[in-house]
Amino acid sequence: MNESILGFLRANGEQLDVDMAASLDIPITDLRDEVARLASSGDLICCRVTRFIDGRKIEGTSCRLSCDPPTPARGRKPGVKKADDAETTTY
Repeated sequence: MNESILGFLRANGEQLDVDMAASLDIPITDLRDEVARLASSGDLICCRVTRFIDGRKIEGTSCRLSCDPPTPARGRKPGVKKADDAETTTY
């Protein structure tokens, strides 16, 4: 079951535990126990969240892989100068 949870999160990114249970067809209590084990081992990062969707309050646990860094932004980074601008010589 560990591999199916980790594989699902690799493919889909951060997810609520209720959504994972429905997608993987696993009972929510079993999924929560397994997620707790994975979080204690350091494979997952979990936090309690409250979301309001269409006026309904949805509480759950949001989970993501612990080794899932965000992708770097494209383009030039602030404060970086071109090599041509750094050295100007006049004769």
